[in-house]
Amino acid sequence: LAFFADRLKVYLKEQGARHDLIDAVFALGNQDDLLMIVKRVEALSKFLDTDDGKNLLAGVKRASNILRIEEKKDGRSYEGDPHINQLIKGEEKALHSAITVATGQARLAIAHEDFEGAMAAITKLRGPVDAFFDHVTVNDKDATFRENRLKLLNRIRAATLEVADFSKIEG
Repeated sequence: LAFFADRLKVYLKEQGARHDLIDAVFALGNQDDLLMIVKRVEALSKFLDTDDGKNLLAGVKRASNILRIEEKKDGRSYEGDPHINQLIKGEEKALHSAITVATGQARLAIAHEDFEGAMAAITKLRGPVDAFFDHVTVNDKDATFRENRLKLLNRIRAATLEVADFSKIEG
């Protein structure tokens, strides 16, 4: 199977697909349907050609960078769900809700092999992610709020992993 995967990567590059998008899709693992990989790369490419796609990518990268830095500094991971009762700002609550909805819609779309639908579901995170970063301080003085907000950033990363590993995407 590895041989076919390598050949598919070469084929996709020859067809004009960006290498980072190919890597972002292959990084998900557990994919043995080559046609579905092609469709996913195509949908990701279309998505990232839109303003919403580009802006969401920037927000996801910002969230991932903050999370990576804080996890390294603290020597721990911020996996797990944030505590809903500790989401005090409207933007936190809106982002939490948007992630829950978008993740569910993306999973459903992927189950039906509708990768463009999955990208459309993830696109709905753009506004809430932007609002969160505009109005919420992640590294709050209160350690409880800080941890909860870092868990929320982890949920952004996890939500986008439904469609591709955005950390592999350049730009």
